[in-house]
Amino acid sequence: MNDNPFLIRNRRSFLQKSGFGFGGAALASLMNQDAAASTNDPLAKLGLHHAPKAKRVIYIHLVGAPSHLDLFDFKPELQKRTGELCPDDFFDLNQLAFIREQPNLLGTPKDDRFAFKKCGQSGTEISNLLPKLQSMADEICFIKTLHTEQFNHAPAQMFALTGFERFGRPSIGSWASYGLGSENQNLPGFVVLITGQVLGAGNSAFGSGFLPTIHQGVEFRSKGDPVLFLSNPDGVSHAERKLVVDAVKDLNQVALDDVGDPEIATRISQYEMAYRMQTSVPELMDIKSEPQHIHEMYGTKPGESSFANNCLLARRLVERGVRFVQLFDQGWDHHGGVFNSLPKKARQVDQPIAALLRDLKERGLLEDTLVVWNAEFGRTPMAQGATGDGSKLSKAGRDHHKEAYTVWMAGGGTKRGHVYGETDELGYGIAKDPVHVHDFNATILHLLGIDHERLTFRYQGRQFRLTDVHGEPVKGILA
Repeated sequence: MNDNPFLIRNRRSFLQKSGFGFGGAALASLMNQDAAASTNDPLAKLGLHHAPKAKRVIYIHLVGAPSHLDLFDFKPELQKRTGELCPDDFFDLNQLAFIREQPNLLGTPKDDRFAFKKCGQSGTEISNLLPKLQSMADEICFIKTLHTEQFNHAPAQMFALTGFERFGRPSIGSWASYGLGSENQNLPGFVVLITGQVLGAGNSAFGSGFLPTIHQGVEFRSKGDPVLFLSNPDGVSHAERKLVVDAVKDLNQVALDDVGDPEIATRISQYEMAYRMQTSVPELMDIKSEPQHIHEMYGTKPGESSFANNCLLARRLVERGVRFVQLFDQGWDHHGGVFNSLPKKARQVDQPIAALLRDLKERGLLEDTLVVWNAEFGRTPMAQGATGDGSKLSKAGRDHHKEAYTVWMAGGGTKRGHVYGETDELGYGIAKDPVHVHDFNATILHLLGIDHERLTFRYQGRQFRLTDVHGEPVKGILA
């Protein structure tokens, strides 16, 4: 191999060297962003394209899709007509996952547990299944007309979180990390906390796709080792581990100099990050240090794995400069017995999410932290599992529904105590102000100071972006 870096002897060598040049330039740019974020440079506070309203995101994804009609979008007419056969135009086998016979309409039960209450000064209606969240209604901006293009879990999760229904695209957290870098050199820019499993899409729901893998979501566990293999093996000291990391770095650097693959540069960076995390992560994950009133507010139990613990960890992560924290909570796929299962799941998330909003607000963090509640789709206003004569409605569930469902945001530059959009009287379709998934994702990026049309990455001969060739920020929810 010629030692003269200016002497390119063949086409293969030229491509290797020039490819590394381009990749190195991109990596240097990202490293500069990271460095700027850790200083008082005013340019670091301006976002990528315009002044941001949010500096960080806590994104809560309810895996399986909760029944939004029984939590946030009360329909008196649907309740009144429960048991009637649904209108013919609702019965489309091409848009339903499991229902195969014309179903009955299914409204919210006439039961105080499920009753809706006008909450706060805004008068926003929220189900009694979420009493703690009701107290935070004036901080929340509801979108009642989100719609998607997919009605099965895996493709719908991929579409919601990556903008594409098949595997291989970067997730929204990875795009945020790629665009803005990290505010903390000792923690990843994108952290994932999971309760249960990510049904369907698996870890592709927080994957980096074709972006450099430094932007991959890093899963932290609230029980046991926070990150797998983070602890030193028995008999290996911290100093000895550093020698191993340095030796591996030297070997990777030789390979990088030889072939110029940017992924090797990423690997070097990740090994060094992992070493620094051995100190930063255990302190972060030790929630026993929180005062007792915080544990009582969240309902947390140190040492256990729970959604409540993950909500508290999310606050601790954003306090330390993590750009994007994604919480996944499994168990919302209620095809049967929805009125038995939904109250149980609602109880599990109500207190911790309300506590997270309150805690962020009291610490002055909610103003520039965007909190998102979302799922892959909604649930039908028709019953699944009931017969044509209306029997067995008490045991019925709700099928997948992509035409319209409710999500919400709080903080980070969104309107407080606001409701955007309106569905029809039976909760099937959109009556006013539709919001597509691409619009929703464009809005999140916009609040972070990113123009979704300009945040692109060249791959396989074309420029890719989170929103493909669609989407507009929803101006009606911006404060």
